[in-house]
Amino acid sequence: MDVLQQQRSDMVARMAPLTKLPVFWALEGKPVIVAGGSDAAAWKAELLAACGATVRVYAEHLSETFEKLITRGAEHPQGGFIHHAHSWNDGIFSGSAIAIADCEDEEQAKAFFGAARAAGVPVNVIDKPAFCQFQFGSIVNRSPVVVSISTDGAAPILAQAIRRRIETLLPLSLKSWANLAQSMREKINERLQPGGQRRAFWERFVDRAFRDKPDAISEVELLGDALRIAATPSRIGHVTLVGAGPGDSELLTLKAVRALQAADVILFDDLVSDEVLELARREAKRMLVGKRGGRQSCRQEDINDMMVKFAKAGKRVVRLKSGDPMVFGRAGEEIANLQEQGIPVDVVPGITAASAMASRLGVSLTHRDHAQGVRFVTGHSRKGSLPDNLDWSSLADRNMTTIYYMAGRTAGEIAKRLVDAGMTADMPTAIVSSLTRYNEQRWCGALRDLEQAVAVIGVDEPILIGVGTVFDNIAAGALTVTSRIRSVSG
Repeated sequence: MDVLQQQRSDMVARMAPLTKLPVFWALEGKPVIVAGGSDAAAWKAELLAACGATVRVYAEHLSETFEKLITRGAEHPQGGFIHHAHSWNDGIFSGSAIAIADCEDEEQAKAFFGAARAAGVPVNVIDKPAFCQFQFGSIVNRSPVVVSISTDGAAPILAQAIRRRIETLLPLSLKSWANLAQSMREKINERLQPGGQRRAFWERFVDRAFRDKPDAISEVELLGDALRIAATPSRIGHVTLVGAGPGDSELLTLKAVRALQAADVILFDDLVSDEVLELARREAKRMLVGKRGGRQSCRQEDINDMMVKFAKAGKRVVRLKSGDPMVFGRAGEEIANLQEQGIPVDVVPGITAASAMASRLGVSLTHRDHAQGVRFVTGHSRKGSLPDNLDWSSLADRNMTTIYYMAGRTAGEIAKRLVDAGMTADMPTAIVSSLTRYNEQRWCGALRDLEQAVAVIGVDEPILIGVGTVFDNIAAGALTVTSRIRSVSG
């Protein structure tokens, strides 16, 4: 691994910048302050009491909502309310865990904020970000599973919408499963060794938690799983070849995300985007293994050896490839090598670049009025030039759509060979560079102009070239590089 590869491996291992640190605060049995008697203050007070805090309310008058909340305070078996029928003062803060206020104006907010800080108590003034040391997020409650969403105050409605989405994804039974996990943890730790054994158990546990509802025999069955795992000799690891798609992380399959979040080691290609890697398990070791056309890369033999080494050490290895691993990804060589070594391997397909190109351009690659088939062709061989064994007569068939992968540096030669084989120089041709990424570029024109178009777009980013009549009617609005390309024929 060269210096540049190591730098990127180090970079993607770190978390992206956070506007705020998400923290879950234990408040059971601790006194907290709420100043103000409004409905907004009542909501915060109810939240604090639900966490088991003793809520000291300072307000001369309470809203109807707040009065009802305090009246039924017995519903909070751990927390409770103490109402002081007067305004707050500087002497109330001592010993409090946090302080919250609903203030009418900036002067009151500033005074409360200053008094709380002087007493060393973390403070939040409702709806006044300048006087908040912490913020409340939108909450999904499956306690002890708690999910909180924050937009740093920029878009509360967005946070609420995200919460609604998450609510639909997390079954209500998750609360019971989490409580069961809490009660079983010590028993599992006694029965299973740290590392692979415990990890295997909890992965099976999670699979059940999202599939079934717990019942009276769930714990018995799970403990049986633990005994079987404990009796199993040290297991060999596993390798999963995962398609990362063209770059946009939203195009990953759910199965791909699950594989990334279960990985111990991730060996990723240079074309894999940071957004995709951001979805991986934080603790996973991430290693850049190159594989970029025209640039220095890891040898395939070295990649094979790394997969074998980590898998034999009992690790879950993800080999993360751009696009689909089974399309120009040398997956066949990797699978064969792993099978020879007796290492289990499976494949999670991804969206191949040709499919993403078609969707971005709004083109059907097999439009029945234009093409009766589609072909994917590599644009370079092991030597970096065009493969010697391509059938150019077949590739020049105008009734087919052909997509050339990794063809930026051989574009001129492709155009020449096609014309020499009988394809007309005005055949519609499309280019997409950095497909689905922020710097994506698109061009469509005649085959004769292909080499010049590639020269304008550049070959520093991955390029896909499509040739066929299906590209004839691409809307001008879909293009970023337009008719500035001048025909070589004049």
